[in-house]
Amino acid sequence: MKIIKLIICILFGVMFINAGLDKFFHYNPVPPLTDAQMKLYAAFGEIGWLLPLVGTVEVIGGLLFIFPKTRALGALIILPVLTGILIHNVYRDPSTTGICISGILFLINIWILIDNREKYKNLVG
Repeated sequence: MKIIKLIICILFGVMFINAGLDKFFHYNPVPPLTDAQMKLYAAFGEIGWLLPLVGTVEVIGGLLFIFPKTRALGALIILPVLTGILIHNVYRDPSTTGICISGILFLINIWILIDNREKYKNLVG
């Protein structure tokens, strides 16, 4: 079970590192966008600091998620970004693929948060 968890966490981390780097270098192809999505991404572009911030958080969180010693911190850092991705896929881009992928990633993140709950006790009280 330990090796499966390690493989899942490495894949999870690499996915977020890739997504974060794409925010800077734009190397992944973009599928055709609807008019609503075009307006949304135009608004993101108007806020010049938003995508670099999200990309930086994704890269840092993904790197931390890969290594067992820093995985608990990586899971905390990725949680708000992943929550936004899931909400976006459910309400703004309701495609089955996007919802499934973001839902699985969200569940993996929750699993790691629960698995490391002892490390968070000092944060809560």
